[in-house]
Amino acid sequence: MTRSICIAVDAMSGDYGAQVLVPGVLDQLKINRELRVILVGRESVLRPCLENIPAELASRVSFQEASQLVAMDEDPRTALRKKKDSSMRVAINLVRDGLADACVSAGNTGALMATARFVLRTLPGIDRPAIIATIPAIGGNTHMLDVGANSHCTAEQLFQFGVMGSVVSADIHELKSPRVGLLNIGVEAIKGTEIIREAGRMLSGSNLNYIGFIEANDIFTGHVDVVVSDGFSGNVALKTLEGAARMISSYMRAEFTRTLFSRIQGLVALPALKAFRKRTDPRRYNGASMVGLNGIVVKSHGSADRIAFGNAIQIALVECQQGVPIQISKLLEQQAI
Repeated sequence: MTRSICIAVDAMSGDYGAQVLVPGVLDQLKINRELRVILVGRESVLRPCLENIPAELASRVSFQEASQLVAMDEDPRTALRKKKDSSMRVAINLVRDGLADACVSAGNTGALMATARFVLRTLPGIDRPAIIATIPAIGGNTHMLDVGANSHCTAEQLFQFGVMGSVVSADIHELKSPRVGLLNIGVEAIKGTEIIREAGRMLSGSNLNYIGFIEANDIFTGHVDVVVSDGFSGNVALKTLEGAARMISSYMRAEFTRTLFSRIQGLVALPALKAFRKRTDPRRYNGASMVGLNGIVVKSHGSADRIAFGNAIQIALVECQQGVPIQISKLLEQQAI
C-alpha cells in the first residue's frame, strides 16, 4: 500500500490567493490518490472554495487557521519578526513539527526563504539553501541552481549546489548519473573568477558526473542536466530566457497575422504551433524547490494559475516520495574532495 503524503499549502499566497490555488490543489488530489493536503489560511475564506466537491476528495483536505498574510512586497525580515501567524509561517511550522511532509507556497520569495531557513534550518554540510528551477532544453529539461537565493557564493557553496542539483535531477527525471556543469564565461580552465575555478576543481575531484565549465548557451542544448551558478548569474539567465520566449512568441504572432497569406500559413502550421506552445508553456515548469533545507519547500510563481500551481504540488509530491533531503545528505557524505 502506498504511503499517503501530506502537503501543507500556503493557500492565501500569490497574486490571486485561494480562488486560484485551491482549484489547483483539487486537480492534484484527483490525480494522486496518495495525496493529502492541509490548507493553511483563514478557514472562512478557504472552505467556500471546496463547496460541492466529491466526498472522497473532501476527506483528504483539512484546514489550519492562520490569521496573517505575508504581502508579496513585504520585507523578509519584517515578515520573519512580525508575521509569526502568517499562512506561510504556519505551513512551514507544520513541516517542522512532522504534521506535513512538504510546504508549497506562491508567496514572497525572500520571505519564504528566510522563514524556511529559520524554521527548518539547513541540512548538515549545507551552508546555504538554494533555489532550483527546471528549464526546457533540447530533448528534455535542465535543472539550474541557484536562481536567486544567494547573490554571492563561495566555491564550497557552489560545490554543495552541484550535489543538491544532482539529487533533484536524478529524482525528478529518473537519471542515474546527471551531468553537472558549472556556469562560466568560457569552457577553458583559465576562464572565470578564482571562486569559479576553485569550485570547478572541487567538482572535478568529487564523485559527481561533472562535465566541466559551460557557457549560458549550453543551458538549453541538452548536453547538461544540472547547471550550477551563483544566484545572481542564475537569476539573470532565467529572466533572459523568459524574455526571449516572450519575444519569440510575439514575433510569431505578428508574422502569422501580417497578411492574408500569412494567416493561411498560420492555419496550416497551427498543429506545430500548438505543440511548440505546449512544450514551452511556463506553467509546465512552475515550482522551484528550496533545496538544502531540513525539509521540503517548493516555491510557486506568484502569478501561477491552477495548472501551474498544480505542477508545483506535483514537484513537492515527487520530492517527498524520493526523500530528497535524506538523499542530499547521503550524497554529500560520499563526496571525496
